Amino acid sequence: MSNLSLPTTACPAIRRLHHFAWRCKDAEETCRFYEDLLGLPLAHVIKSDHVPSTGEHAPYVHLFFQMADGSYIAFFDLGDNTAPEPSPNTPAWVTHFAMELDAPEEVAAARERLIDAGVDVIGVTDHGFVQSIYFFDPNGLRLELTARMTGPEQGAEVAKEAHAALRQWTESRKVHG
Repeated sequence: MSNLSLPTTACPAIRRLHHFAWRCKDAEETCRFYEDLLGLPLAHVIKSDHVPSTGEHAPYVHLFFQMADGSYIAFFDLGDNTAPEPSPNTPAWVTHFAMELDAPEEVAAARERLIDAGVDVIGVTDHGFVQSIYFFDPNGLRLELTARMTGPEQGAEVAKEAHAALRQWTESRKVHG
């Protein structure tokens, strides 16, 4: 474990995702993709010349697209028409944002809609517990649309084994690393 010192008090329960923020090169293009193609309504826009948390001068618009559960995927347009750059040490398939649909049939329907719109789609990929499709948004962000294949009882059973699986991975890396 790292040098992280854990306090003795419990962390308040984290209830849900509020938003995930990413850079976009063009707010209008991003809006067309998320609102018109994926059906996520533009729910909030913040425009400012200063970053509230740091005070630095950096004009931006911050877009929030709302999912059915009330969470958001958000974007910053910095007004310079620059796309975010991928991490040079991370394969393109690693960093992605996954959004859940209600059923595998909805994943298949979304796949067809995206293909009809000219989006390159990978999958449907069967991961055993979920079925997923993968594609990139106009900013180079890899997205996943997924649907669960198992119920809460199977998820609880798998969760019981999660720490053992992690320990096994960690031990195998010590041998091979």
